[in-house]
Amino acid sequence: MMVVIPLSAAAAPYAAMVIDARSGEVLHARNADTRLHPASLTKMMTLYIAFEAVRTGEISLDTKVKISQNAANEPPSKLGLRAGQRIAFRYLIRGAAVKSANDAATAIGEAISGSEAKFARRMNRTAKALGMSNTTFKNAHGLTESGHMSTARDMTTLGRHLLYDYPDYYNLFSRRSTDAGIKQVNNTNRKLLAAYRGADGIKTGYTRAAGFNLVASAERGNERVIATVFGGRSSASRNAKVAELLDLGFRRSPSNVALRKPSAPKYGANPQVAGKTIRVTTAVKTSLRPKMRPRSAEPQNQAVVVATAKTIEYDIQSALIEAQAEKPATSDTSITLTSTSQTIPTPEPQVVTRLSTSGGRSWGINVGRYPSRYAAEKVLLKTALAEMSTLDGSLRKVVKGSRGYEANFLGMTRETADLACRRLQARQIACYTLGPS
Repeated sequence: MMVVIPLSAAAAPYAAMVIDARSGEVLHARNADTRLHPASLTKMMTLYIAFEAVRTGEISLDTKVKISQNAANEPPSKLGLRAGQRIAFRYLIRGAAVKSANDAATAIGEAISGSEAKFARRMNRTAKALGMSNTTFKNAHGLTESGHMSTARDMTTLGRHLLYDYPDYYNLFSRRSTDAGIKQVNNTNRKLLAAYRGADGIKTGYTRAAGFNLVASAERGNERVIATVFGGRSSASRNAKVAELLDLGFRRSPSNVALRKPSAPKYGANPQVAGKTIRVTTAVKTSLRPKMRPRSAEPQNQAVVVATAKTIEYDIQSALIEAQAEKPATSDTSITLTSTSQTIPTPEPQVVTRLSTSGGRSWGINVGRYPSRYAAEKVLLKTALAEMSTLDGSLRKVVKGSRGYEANFLGMTRETADLACRRLQARQIACYTLGPS
């Protein structure tokens, strides 16, 4: 007699993908292009767009979002948001990233696009721009819906973009727990984070139709691997499989590979972010030529100006090269900041310029990680001299981390930090902003 297995009890199809995150090279693939239910891996795209919207000024982390009845009615997992409640956008991001809260994800979509349907269209435009050719989104949270499908390859691609496009937000995915505004929430991926050495993200997912899904990333030394699994039979077996795939990735990936970050999303002819048009209404119609200062006898030779600019830029690049060649100092008296109480050694003197903590000056920029404190301070000084117009008044600070010395400028407004980074990146100098969160 034939036994009919109910759909809810049948195992979801299995798919897997492993890549070297530094180069994007595929190290293992199985059913990687089979369209399957992504479940809460969907929230990776929701969060990608949330980070994008904050960066472009569509919304801020401190914006108070009013929760709709639609968002409040989402089934678990959820934060327990109430209709009409107002909550800071940053807490919705934390709830979606760490707890995988469906109500928080829906609220994010509605806050950015006005409705979940419009947000889903933006999700699909963004997926296309990132090269996720086999993905279709219908909602912001990932609960099963007809046509809401993705692949192991596409979700691996999205995970890599989250890592490299928004490194200043990536730490969210490694938090074992976090304050989500209305309560403290635990990470749905905390077991793998605790059990696998080097694991620091990214996102879990589960529905009956999908099975147990996970995109995970881990770093060991110079190597970083991303592994994706669709269709696990349980969270334990899924985690074990992901650990096996990460091990495979570390075995197959070379120790040293040139970092090739993924290309920025290509939204087509419209340079603005997909889904929103920004109109500038305060454009200057005329530009008056400034008068020469009386003390200046002759205008400066244009060739000298160009040569000086090129010299400053060359100095920065030279400092960067020298810094990378520096060996770590044998002794270290810097302060390492952690979330737990520790004995803090006496810090070395640090070069400090003017700093104001008022007026929203809680932003900063990072211009790289270096093997010694001297190297980091040298780059900070050279960069400050080259970008005096945007970095004047900021705090130059070197912070010792587990993998080297971070070179930071702090005490900036968000606008100034964004402008400074854009100007430095235009000179091919690595830079990313440091937000208040």
